[in-house]
Amino acid sequence: MAIRVLPPQLINQIAAGEVVERPASVVKELVENALDAAARSVAVDAERGGLRLLRVRDDGHGIDGGELSLALSRHATSKIAQLEDLERVTTLGFRGEALPSISAVSRLALTSRTRGGQCAWQITTDGGETAFDLRPAPHPEGTTVEVRDLFYNTPARRKFLRSEKTEFRHIETLLKRLALARFAVRFSLQHNRRTVFDLRPATDTAAVQQRLAAVLGEEFAERALAVERVAADGMRLSGWVAPPNYSRSQADLQFFYVNGRWVRDKLVSAAVRQAYRDLMYHGRQPVFVLYLELDPALVDVNAHPAKLEVRFREAGRVHDFLFRELERVLADAKPGTVPSPPARTWMAAEPPRPQPASALSHRPAALPLKVAESLQGYADLYGTRPAPEEEDDPPLGFALAHLHGAFILAENRHGLIVVDAHAAHERILYEQLKGQYRAGTVPSQPLLLPLRLKVTPAEAELAAEMAERLAAVGIELDRAGPDSVLVRALPALLGDIDGERLIRDLLADFHQHGQSNRALEQLDAVLATMACHGSVRANRKLTVPEMNTLLRAMEATERSGQCNHGRPTWVELSLQDLNRLFLRGR
Repeated sequence: MAIRVLPPQLINQIAAGEVVERPASVVKELVENALDAAARSVAVDAERGGLRLLRVRDDGHGIDGGELSLALSRHATSKIAQLEDLERVTTLGFRGEALPSISAVSRLALTSRTRGGQCAWQITTDGGETAFDLRPAPHPEGTTVEVRDLFYNTPARRKFLRSEKTEFRHIETLLKRLALARFAVRFSLQHNRRTVFDLRPATDTAAVQQRLAAVLGEEFAERALAVERVAADGMRLSGWVAPPNYSRSQADLQFFYVNGRWVRDKLVSAAVRQAYRDLMYHGRQPVFVLYLELDPALVDVNAHPAKLEVRFREAGRVHDFLFRELERVLADAKPGTVPSPPARTWMAAEPPRPQPASALSHRPAALPLKVAESLQGYADLYGTRPAPEEEDDPPLGFALAHLHGAFILAENRHGLIVVDAHAAHERILYEQLKGQYRAGTVPSQPLLLPLRLKVTPAEAELAAEMAERLAAVGIELDRAGPDSVLVRALPALLGDIDGERLIRDLLADFHQHGQSNRALEQLDAVLATMACHGSVRANRKLTVPEMNTLLRAMEATERSGQCNHGRPTWVELSLQDLNRLFLRGR
């Protein structure tokens, strides 16, 4: 075929394939234009999932009548004028593709009146770039865009759309994302002439809480941890993250904004996952609303046709900043600083998955670990239960009983606390081991008689490769032959543990990763396994002083709300919950 210049309508229809994927894509582009026009109120009406009608009305600064035809022309925009502007984009839209692309696959009417303008003007089109019909029209200050019969002239595109209900759900999700980007703007949504939501402007703390509750639920609004961090170079992170025990099976409540723009970014996801790495139960997803602000010149917002992804000029620095600050926020969430996980949350959650033998090797006889000795340091610091008049009840209260050799029952001013003793002690030891390792001071306890273990040749070779790194966490061992290793010392903090089981489990964990280098990068997993072996086991009866010592240690330990596997370490049943269980007060 000969080379030819494509007609304008076909060019716009091809461009629409990148910009207009579904009705929600139209809403995104039109609402972003409204926000760029400094709108204080945005109303979206949809019919039949947006296929029959999409109407977006705003009270922004409007478009002059003489520029309406330009607004429907390709690559026409008021938001950039030169290449340097593209390197410091501060608006949500900027490429001048949205309106012509939308008009190419729909019947579009654009009505606008500038602020202070004498009258409004309307322009209509059904896909042609030059056949515009311009006329005066009644309209308040602002702009209304009506999009009817989406994809009427490209029926192949309609075949790929989902049901009306599904398409509308995408519109609703999209508008809620935008509502979290502009709290001071009113957002309303109607579908088939029924009001779905009307989010009033949120200009104070209570109103912000209401908007968060409307989008993410009441429990998130009540329990979310506030984030407000500023780096030395001016990079700023703010927003809210849910505590680890408020999680989802899907990543459907994760909102991240870069300079006000909602984005999906692998770097961001990796940083958040790393911050939650030993707090989240297997397979669960964190919930958060986070805002990153940085110099626009340091982020490329033109990396995706629909502007859903960005590129950071200094990606490593951004990742480290996000990870470090989120880790600190989560670490600071100790008992008494945030509400406890409601018991009903865990009653309704999926049952815990079976743990490997290394994590659940409970033995009915007395265990090697001397719990009272290992917790003596905490007892020296915090003591046991004081007289009631000496001080107010601490967040986790005081121990009442040790139930079935596994759970501590405690009473505080609010009601009843139930603690998984093994999980709680595991977290305490884990945080201690991490602190000692980072300080380079993990003390070793030499064994009276070195422990010789028979292992596979592959495990013996791996043990030799790992010897130096294991020494850094208090484990001294040597390869003693083709299929044996000699253990000379173990971490002193773990006390009199089963050294053979610990070493075999560590070698198995390393082997499972496929290569020792990858295992070395996951040192926290090594420390977690060590802490699991060193913590108090089920059926080891604890005394009241020991239980109170453990409670005080939990209150002083970072991340003590979850064990190293992400399971909760404690729940609270308030007096109101207890009264409800027994039908009291009715």
